[in-house]
Amino acid sequence: MFVQVIEGKTSNAAGIIEMGDRWQRELRPGAVGYLGVTAGATADGRTIAIVRFEDEAAARANGERPEQGAWFQEMAKLYDGEPSFTESSDTTEWLGGGSNDAGFVQVMKSTGVDRAVLEKMDEVFAQYIDQRPEVLGGLRIWTGPTSCFDVAYFTSEADARKGEQAEMPDELKAQMEEFVGGMGETVYLDLIDPQLH
Repeated sequence: MFVQVIEGKTSNAAGIIEMGDRWQRELRPGAVGYLGVTAGATADGRTIAIVRFEDEAAARANGERPEQGAWFQEMAKLYDGEPSFTESSDTTEWLGGGSNDAGFVQVMKSTGVDRAVLEKMDEVFAQYIDQRPEVLGGLRIWTGPTSCFDVAYFTSEADARKGEQAEMPDELKAQMEEFVGGMGETVYLDLIDPQLH
């Protein structure tokens, strides 16, 4: 899998969503190797789109289509300033990856992460995943040796918040405390109306 992450700011989230829907209607049929997208905006106007392709060649071929260029020229007008692009083929899916059934998506952008620690934490958390039925799946995108995006898919925001507040088993709590030093710094983007295709 090859992933393109587009981040920006907007004062017209509805316009961004409409342009995304337009891409699905008009350009998706010709996008060879396209797997899907998770996109949305936070309450304070931060936007993110995580676009998945089978491989880098498919993503490049899509980007070179004239209709893609024309569409993005229109989309770019809806951003406040220039959007940023990050690409990666270093990805990990868990619980089957993303889910179009999600009512809430949380994107965690982390820097200064110890990859070995994070992957060990994943192994521990997997033992308790049955206690978090609101978690539908997720995708991790490594963008550098110590930086990544985690995209978590939930049944709803209310369910996610309830799960966050639930008391962790003592054994899990003790194990998680061992990992704190390797977690780095994280910025959260809460997509309360995610666009999932």
